[in-house]
Amino acid sequence: MSNMSNPKQNFEHSKPKDWRETEQRSSRFEGLETWEIGDVLKALLGGQMQSLNAVWAVLGPIEDAVKAAAERLKDGEGRLVYIGAGTSGRLGVLDGIELIPTFGWPEERLIYGLAGGEAGLLRPQEGAEDSAPGGQSFILENHIGVKDVVIGLAASGTTPYTRAAVQAARAAGAVTISLANNPESPLLKDAEHGILLNTGAEVLAGSTRLSAGTSQKAALNLFSTALMVRLKKVFRGYMVDMQLTNEKLEDRARDMVISLTGCAQEQAIQALEESNKHIKLAVLLVLGADKQRASTVLAENLGDLGESLKILGLQT
Repeated sequence: MSNMSNPKQNFEHSKPKDWRETEQRSSRFEGLETWEIGDVLKALLGGQMQSLNAVWAVLGPIEDAVKAAAERLKDGEGRLVYIGAGTSGRLGVLDGIELIPTFGWPEERLIYGLAGGEAGLLRPQEGAEDSAPGGQSFILENHIGVKDVVIGLAASGTTPYTRAAVQAARAAGAVTISLANNPESPLLKDAEHGILLNTGAEVLAGSTRLSAGTSQKAALNLFSTALMVRLKKVFRGYMVDMQLTNEKLEDRARDMVISLTGCAQEQAIQALEESNKHIKLAVLLVLGADKQRASTVLAENLGDLGESLKILGLQT
């Protein structure tokens, strides 16, 4: 088997003049098709581990992006906009759509700029990524502006659709964030917050659904979760804006209320019913708050349960 050393070493160009590391072939994996399957799996897993190291290296820039996004979105009007093509675009959709049930993020405050449109979720639409006018039109048609936060994703960092969209969004005054996997990617300069996930050459040259894709998914997990924490959608480690859309989640919400207030199960269930399945309000009701007053205080404090407890003179 070939040497299993640092995956960012010993690479060669699949195209002699191609500067993009994600398009380069690592000499470590020459003859990969002749290896035992166990060795192939180890090589692939090594690439996945490298992707997490790449995210670890840019926690500072991710933190800066979270703070900027939270500041722009805290008033409850701005939208989160994910832009990308192929794997990167689908990862953006996956990250955004999970915010709805997990944190109660309003669906109308999410926009997906996937090259090729919804068809690109289920079928390859590879040619769509080459349309810079398409990216510009998406921003204009959706009236992206100063209240919004735009996240552009492209492993190569050169995708015309994504670059044009990010450029147009920045010109319109939106907070712009970009994730790319190649040093010197122009996409990193297109955004205010350019984040390099330096995963190096892939085990399969150019297959950015591997290490590059994993790094983007991990970075998005960190970004959006930390953003929701910053926006007070988490309290004492609980997802207190979670949507109760099935029995499992209703049971989880009941247990949250019990844990946060020390009440009996029946009281937690009653409070959730009275609050129309609003966990934060249910907690305040259990602790003795008037429903109308509690609702008003929560609204005035942008859903901050901790601050609302202080104002109402309640303790958990």
